[in-house]
Amino acid sequence: TGGIPLEPLPVTPTPEKMPPKRVKQQEENVSLGPATREGELVWGVAHIFASFNDTFVHVTDLSGKETLVRVTGGMKVKADRDESSPYAAMLAAQDVAVRCKELGVSALHIKLRATGGNRTKTPGPGAQSALRALARAGLKIGRIEDVTPIPTDSTRRKGGRRGRRL
Repeated sequence: TGGIPLEPLPVTPTPEKMPPKRVKQQEENVSLGPATREGELVWGVAHIFASFNDTFVHVTDLSGKETLVRVTGGMKVKADRDESSPYAAMLAAQDVAVRCKELGVSALHIKLRATGGNRTKTPGPGAQSALRALARAGLKIGRIEDVTPIPTDSTRRKGGRRGRRL
């Protein structure tokens, strides 16, 4: 009928005739983090940035270049007004602690930071509870350092000549 001639398809062996597949059993010992002896502390640095709008708990290696885990208060609560709350900071720090233990980090130096600059030098409400939650989760706490940026002479603060009028 002027069409393409149909040829029979090549027959593939049925599952009964196929040779059994060789399955390679490979047991890989996957370990996250550095190799250490039993009881040896593995250190990380927890950068806690507590502003009045949010709280960041950010764990890096000792150099600060490699991020291990970062969780914010805003990732833990739905309402915007609760992002900086102590409860959100506590939940964030608990998440961080779980992930640190998975990665083999057993001890943390703390670098606490407020907004700073020409804004407030006081850490937000989440700072205390984030630090407490890390300690309660079983991580050893090493040095605690305040790294809020303090200007030696600042640019002009917002609010104008007569300040913020309430």
